[in-house]
Amino acid sequence: MKKEGILRNSGFQTILGSLLCILLGLIIGYIVLLIINPAGAGQAILAILKNFLYYPSVPAAMKYFGTTLVKASALLMCSLSVLFAWKVGLFNIGAAGQFVVGSGAALYFALALNCPWFVCLIAAVIVAAILGGISGALKAYFNVNEVISCIMLNWISLYSVNMILTSVKAESTPYTKSLSSTNKGALLPNMGLDKLFTNNELVTVGVIFAIVIAILIWVLLEKTKLGFELKATGMNKQAAKYCGMREKYNIILTMMIAGGLAGFGAGIFYLTGIEEWMVQQTSVPAMGFNGIAASFLGGAHPIGAIFSSYFIQHITGGGTYVDKTMYCSQISDLISAVIIYLCGFVLFFKMWLNRMLDKRDEKRKGGEA
Repeated sequence: MKKEGILRNSGFQTILGSLLCILLGLIIGYIVLLIINPAGAGQAILAILKNFLYYPSVPAAMKYFGTTLVKASALLMCSLSVLFAWKVGLFNIGAAGQFVVGSGAALYFALALNCPWFVCLIAAVIVAAILGGISGALKAYFNVNEVISCIMLNWISLYSVNMILTSVKAESTPYTKSLSSTNKGALLPNMGLDKLFTNNELVTVGVIFAIVIAILIWVLLEKTKLGFELKATGMNKQAAKYCGMREKYNIILTMMIAGGLAGFGAGIFYLTGIEEWMVQQTSVPAMGFNGIAASFLGGAHPIGAIFSSYFIQHITGGGTYVDKTMYCSQISDLISAVIIYLCGFVLFFKMWLNRMLDKRDEKRKGGEA
């Protein structure tokens, strides 16, 4: 009975399905490596899985582990952005554009206005929330599909940010000025966390913020009246309206919160000084799109997203350690992409497992009768 109860548990089914997706993704990636060059396929897949563990020195491994955590924290916020909207019946593919405008706001306030880190972070959240609210308003009042509006806004956001940040571009390079040399007050505080990762100053309170926000999002969705109203609106907008809920307001609020989360992710990423923005880039950063993978791989659950975001970032970073004479580092992106497509399998797996359990129960009852 206890074993059957575990198999019936939705959370356990999601974890099991996600693990199968990861396993299948790694197998397919390994097969691709074998096709390209079978001689180094084993070492390449191990390098992807090891990531920072590639370094035999513990201090070096801890330092790069810290860098992986910084990137995973930003990815987690994009993942939360996608899953929050998904829980309310919306598909926020605009997390990428919201991440972009959050980056632009954080860096402009830091480099052009010389603001402290908390002002830059708030600016990133507000600007990204406004962008998300535009998609929400179009959906609420004009029934414009949020996927279409978000895709359009992604590109508008990219080129707008490129133009704005040109004013704070470093001389003779396509990148913005360095925070460490221009405005150290805009860098997120370490609070001693850097000491845990071999003095890696990139590890800041942003890592802690991301985990805390994931927990708060879970509380909001599952334990509050607002969360119930938002989910009810997503399930049936007309029924929510009939019950006295403000369905248009809830849709706009959902997209604003989702946008704010992606903007926060941009803030805790760029305000570490981990990299500068290239004002000539012509493609939207992958962080927002990878958030879709992390969201569904984590079962569209805020706590699950913590682990799935880290895993996606772990194997993405691991691609840099493959032998470049045999393979390109993008092989890890291929594995991530395969896992993304397989994420839909989680839902089918849960349906199949429940159907099999139902049939088994029917046979058992028939035998007892």
